[in-house]
Amino acid sequence: MFLPDWLTAAVLGLVEGATEFLPVSSTGHLIIAADYLGYTGDGAKVFEIFIQLGAILAVMWFYRHKLFAVARGLPTERSAQKFTLNLFVAFLPAAVIGLLTHSYIKALLFNPKFVAIALIVGGFIILLVERFAPAPRIHHVDDMSPWDALKVGFAQCFALIPGTSRSGSTIMGGMMFGLSRTTATEFSFFLAIPTMLAATLFDLIKHWHLLHPEDLHMMAIGFVGAFISGLAFVSMLLHYISKHTFKGFAYYRIIFGALVLWYFWS
Repeated sequence: MFLPDWLTAAVLGLVEGATEFLPVSSTGHLIIAADYLGYTGDGAKVFEIFIQLGAILAVMWFYRHKLFAVARGLPTERSAQKFTLNLFVAFLPAAVIGLLTHSYIKALLFNPKFVAIALIVGGFIILLVERFAPAPRIHHVDDMSPWDALKVGFAQCFALIPGTSRSGSTIMGGMMFGLSRTTATEFSFFLAIPTMLAATLFDLIKHWHLLHPEDLHMMAIGFVGAFISGLAFVSMLLHYISKHTFKGFAYYRIIFGALVLWYFWS
């Protein structure tokens, strides 16, 4: 499908921001959308890496008051120190395992068919978690212990598999480990900040030689699109889960994954 460059950038930016924090896999949707729009190759890879910064900025802006309060209180306040420690502990597993497996995963698993299968499997896992998750014992992110954070951090490692969804892995893992649905979602948002920043900067440095001045306008448009849609969908998801389960996202993943398999195999 042919679109003008600026419109392709805007569409992909909106897709990134809309799916980054939903349990539906932003990486999977970007791979599929970029393939459908015919935007592939080395330039596309760098573009997709760069626009993630827009989604990161969106969640940072949404929680700016909490983040500023933690930063101000870090030298003296126990709650701020505990919150920071929890994020660091939860960040470590994916950081270590990601460094060890990054090249292998990129080379072998980043293709639409594998992503579609991961979307379908992840949908059934969400249904199982919604059915068998224990009653929540933690109802606020400030009540989490480092051990709780570490367990969620290991759950995040499943997101290294394309199509699994970073937010889906952390939210479902959190619910299985006793976090309420809202607490698991909010901690997933906070954990996205160091995780996505580290992964994005690592990839940008690795692919720095592929950045070209003529691509800056597309990156700027995609960045803004990812920020706007990310900000909107973070708010929408928190409002949605206050009254609903994640089953709707599970059915979406299964149906969408099946359609993608049919599209690429037919």
